[in-house]
Amino acid sequence: MANYFAAVKHLILLTEVRPFFLLRLIFMKSKLLAILTLSVLVFNMAGSALADTNSKKAVNSSAIVAMLPASDGVVVFDVKSFLGSALPQMLSGNQPMLAEVTKAIDEVKGKTGIDVRQFETLAAGVSATKIKDKEYDLESVLIARGQVSSGAILAAAKLAANGKYREEKVGEKTIFVFEAREVVAQNAPQGTSQTAGMVTKAVKAFSKEMAAYAVDANTLAFGSVEKVKATATGTSKVDKELTGLLSKAPAPVATFAARVPEGMSAFLPLDNDELGKNIDSIKLMYGSMSVNGTGTTLSASARTLQADQAVSLKDTLDGLQMLGKMFLGNAKGADKEVYARLIENVKFASKGNEVSMDLAIAQTDIDFLIGLLAKK
Repeated sequence: MANYFAAVKHLILLTEVRPFFLLRLIFMKSKLLAILTLSVLVFNMAGSALADTNSKKAVNSSAIVAMLPASDGVVVFDVKSFLGSALPQMLSGNQPMLAEVTKAIDEVKGKTGIDVRQFETLAAGVSATKIKDKEYDLESVLIARGQVSSGAILAAAKLAANGKYREEKVGEKTIFVFEAREVVAQNAPQGTSQTAGMVTKAVKAFSKEMAAYAVDANTLAFGSVEKVKATATGTSKVDKELTGLLSKAPAPVATFAARVPEGMSAFLPLDNDELGKNIDSIKLMYGSMSVNGTGTTLSASARTLQADQAVSLKDTLDGLQMLGKMFLGNAKGADKEVYARLIENVKFASKGNEVSMDLAIAQTDIDFLIGLLAKK
């Protein structure tokens, strides 16, 4: 029974309000978050709205995904919607945290004259290379598009770098390579706030150089040097299987699709062999996140090689949900009550060789969970 209780705890972790938990699970470390944080600070990315309709946004995101090199995972992020409506909604119950984020964005604008809140769409491609047991090296590239001149953004980045960059030629493209840590240290938010602390952690997590180049007048690519060079040469592209999965999960805020490394269960502290076996049967994952006035909806699907593996995975998840309801049904304490609601609300379904998970999280529960994160 202890083993099953441990497995239930992991199901609770799966249903917490962590929009990119599945990507963290796939890529083992939070370097993608570090790259995103540093990129905003180093390059002060911006752009105004290109369109307001969902169809035009889909065309825009598809265009920049098509520019990415071959990747193990892809994330498409509507930053304009996230900063303009989703984040204020998610942090509506924690105004001090929202004020910190707003202050950090204002600091970027004050130093460069570029407002990150005008930035629109971003696509990220991530490749994972196994170094040793339970350790992967990540190489990422992010492509951003807007109506602000990419040349002007690069000029601002070079000024912020204070000479700490070099130029390299890749065909007819000029790539700028920056010393990420030193540049960010000069431009990061000051003080002891949570935002400043997050940036400090990101700086420590990202020790490599960062490269950038203007894809065209309104599009900028930035990230690890090798991935940026691969983007510039255009010799490889994200395969159609992953891009097809992205199109299956449209959402106002974010979508993702990724291949799952072999032996993923080894990265989780699982005491249940059956659950580990089912997790290892997952080969592809895709999903999305959306936010509205009542809360946040997370959707994810896992694709196995065989249909019977999907059935087994679904049965295991259903069993864990049943045990979770039993253990948490009469539990006392605000946190346990929230976890119980999450366990109750998560919906699993299977079709063919896919298992899907949908979870609608009420805003009141998001307020509570964000409050817990704020205390850490």
